[in-house]
Amino acid sequence: MGKRILVWAYIVGVMFIVFFLRLWDLQIVKGGEYKRLAEQNRLRVIEIPAPRGVIYDRNDIPLVRNIPSFDISVVREDLPQDPESLAAIGRLIGLSAAEIEDRVEKGGEDPFGPVKLKQDVSFEEVARVEARRVDFPGLQVEVVISRDYIYGELASHVIGYLGRLTLEQARDPDYAGVPMRAFIGQRGIEKVYDRVLRGTAGEKIIEVDARGRVIKVAGIQPPVKGEDLKLTIDLKLQSEAEDALGGRAGAVVALDANSGEVLVMASTPAFDPNLFARGINYSDWKRLARDPKKPFLNRALQSQYPPGSTFKIISALAALEQGIIKSSTRYQCRGSIDIGGRVFKCWKEQGHGSTDLYKAIVESCDVYFYEIAKKIGIDTLSKYATDFGLGSPTGIELAGERSGIVPSAEWKLRTKKEKWFTGETLNTVIGQGYLSTTPIQMARLMSAVVNGGRLNKPHLLKGQDDRGKAGSTVNISPENTRVIKKALMGVVADKTGTGRRAASDIVSIGGKTGTTQVVGGKKFSGKDIPERYRDHAWFVAFAPEDKPEIAIAVFVEHGGHGSTAAAPIAKRVIEKYFKKEVVSTE
Repeated sequence: MGKRILVWAYIVGVMFIVFFLRLWDLQIVKGGEYKRLAEQNRLRVIEIPAPRGVIYDRNDIPLVRNIPSFDISVVREDLPQDPESLAAIGRLIGLSAAEIEDRVEKGGEDPFGPVKLKQDVSFEEVARVEARRVDFPGLQVEVVISRDYIYGELASHVIGYLGRLTLEQARDPDYAGVPMRAFIGQRGIEKVYDRVLRGTAGEKIIEVDARGRVIKVAGIQPPVKGEDLKLTIDLKLQSEAEDALGGRAGAVVALDANSGEVLVMASTPAFDPNLFARGINYSDWKRLARDPKKPFLNRALQSQYPPGSTFKIISALAALEQGIIKSSTRYQCRGSIDIGGRVFKCWKEQGHGSTDLYKAIVESCDVYFYEIAKKIGIDTLSKYATDFGLGSPTGIELAGERSGIVPSAEWKLRTKKEKWFTGETLNTVIGQGYLSTTPIQMARLMSAVVNGGRLNKPHLLKGQDDRGKAGSTVNISPENTRVIKKALMGVVADKTGTGRRAASDIVSIGGKTGTTQVVGGKKFSGKDIPERYRDHAWFVAFAPEDKPEIAIAVFVEHGGHGSTAAAPIAKRVIEKYFKKEVVSTE
């Protein structure tokens, strides 16, 4: 009897010790974790997105706005597991049970975080879900602030678009505190000024019961709206430029000639940022990414092509400044010139006859500039091009700007492992060969030529004290500048000028045409040239003649000739500007 009692005493003792150890583990060792889980099960934090700042043009016209939309989400922990209930939820929101399970599986690991089942739902769908919340407490309707790009493709390369936070960005201190599901700026102004535009998200803490039904709101921290931005872009002028390009691949950049403000930055073809506002689907992304015309390419900053005869502005200034020629210097153009047994042709086969500098620029005589090339070294020519900002980025806010190429003897030796030849200088002096520029560089060059040599930094944000200041000043004599300006006015005003299609009854316009040869195009003639082999077209211009206000560069890929393809576009934009539809907000 005594032994039996002793055995039972041991059993009870062991059970008590096991119970005590388990209690210790639950309350002491894992108590904090279980308390956290219990709190999470009772209190839930709902993120309140911050409205992004609105983006305006220079005249306070909104380019981008915020609009509310509704998403249907479910808390994974509250999702019914039985097939019948899952199917009932599917019928309610228009998804199959398999689709719901798939989206929940891909929705992250947080059991208490909401998983989106359906985005941008209608008011009818919202009403149906709200009416059945008692039956399916895990379902919830989230109000989402979505981005609306009011004018679609217009200025899309400037404005940019939103996208989900990437893993790389999530590790970046600049995005600390940004929720993983957040949409942030991924291109254009939306990206450059994302920190300013995105604001700070708020939080709402709700208390729920065991079935996930909301009992009360325990606390709320309101979001802080992002700051609004005002751009230098003029919406009406931008629209005119894009319309004038007519769907052709190309770019138009118009600058305030005295401040560097970007009035127009058009690049076509473009893309619709609204496709990205809530997450682009794969088919749309594939279509854009594979488009041979490259709609994502900002041709205003990233197209690098020889500037053609527009570069003769630099060649003429360099020759004048170096004393190689005077404005009265004449050369005979017979349609070609022989240098060391190699023939260099002028675009005008029969030649221009006796030609001075004014005529050489107005009629774009190549032979005149070949004669300059015989006397000016490539390094001198390179110096003047560099002084006017070619060969390096302008420093505009947008990412991805290309530098272009200004060749020199050292450059060729370094990159090609070859010495420089005189014939290559002849190609460079008329804007061909290794030389390449971007439209924004050429617009800034034109600004500097007509504003007294100030090389302003192009900028897109209005009202920045540290922007729009001259980065440097090109030391060119006023007399030589007057000679060039007079000739540029003749390009448009004279009957023999190559840019006469830019002549306007509204305002005096000066400019220079340029045509860049495309490799492979020589084997075709007349109107039978396929588009991909047609020459590229340039036109750079300014207006008015006295106290110029606007400088512009137009580039049309495979446009044919600067006189016919690019000059009329510049005329349209400049005339739009001087119809006083562009309002100064200084």
